[in-house]
Amino acid sequence: MTKFVSVGKILNFHGIQGEAKVGFTKNQADFFCSLSEVFVKSEHEYKTLKIKSIRLHKNIALVKFEGINSINELMEYKGAFLYVEENTIREALEEDEFLIDELVSLEVFDQNGKKLGFVVGVSNNGANDLLSVKTNSKQIVLVPFVKAIVTDVDIKERKITVNNIEGLIE
Repeated sequence: MTKFVSVGKILNFHGIQGEAKVGFTKNQADFFCSLSEVFVKSEHEYKTLKIKSIRLHKNIALVKFEGINSINELMEYKGAFLYVEENTIREALEEDEFLIDELVSLEVFDQNGKKLGFVVGVSNNGANDLLSVKTNSKQIVLVPFVKAIVTDVDIKERKITVNNIEGLIE
């Protein structure tokens, strides 16, 4: 079964020719602009929307879809999330990039093999990604997802190794 991942959301229309204002993940403009099609979820199935053109404007994408030529035709999609197949995203990932759902629930260890907790979420502070780690003492700590601190991510073994500098994780 094909797995889909959200890459944006139709926020509103732009103009009267059916062009959509689309919000997308920060720092993913190049990936988003490379797409030739996206999917919208309708009831229990995914419907393909072919992309005719994309242009960036003030942190959003203005997207023209094939076959949508008026505001009325676009309105049924207003507020809809846009998806791509998971494989499309995997092909675009670089060596040290991961999908958030791959990281959530991974166990976190220090470099000596001591279990420190597990990942419960991933966020971004504008400068870098942060892992939310639930520690053994049930506290949530934020761990910067940078090479100096996160030294290894092993998806197959379901574990992350961190350089547990003083004060990072108890």
